[in-house]
Amino acid sequence: MRYSVLRDKKPSRERMYELLRAPLITEKSTLISEYNQVSFWVPLNAHKFEIKHAVEGLFDVKVTDVNTLRNKGKTKTFRGRPGVRPDRKKAIVTLAEGQSIDVSTGI
Repeated sequence: MRYSVLRDKKPSRERMYELLRAPLITEKSTLISEYNQVSFWVPLNAHKFEIKHAVEGLFDVKVTDVNTLRNKGKTKTFRGRPGVRPDRKKAIVTLAEGQSIDVSTGI
């Protein structure tokens, strides 16, 4: 799709809840909170504009930037049989100055 179409298209309310699967609460995510950033697990087919609209719509904050990265699933052995963990996608959302989200309370 074209850039302007993706940028302006807002997801439905159901899709917003589906996009932000869970907040990522790790040691590193608490460190980036000093820089006004919050991290979430998102679906593999989510793109940055959808994630931005979902965070702005659900938490009533202003988002300045969204960075995404894909974690490839590791190959592990379980009871002697090889298996593969699923791929995951992480979104790191930068909020505007003075904005904040308390991810421990939920939506």
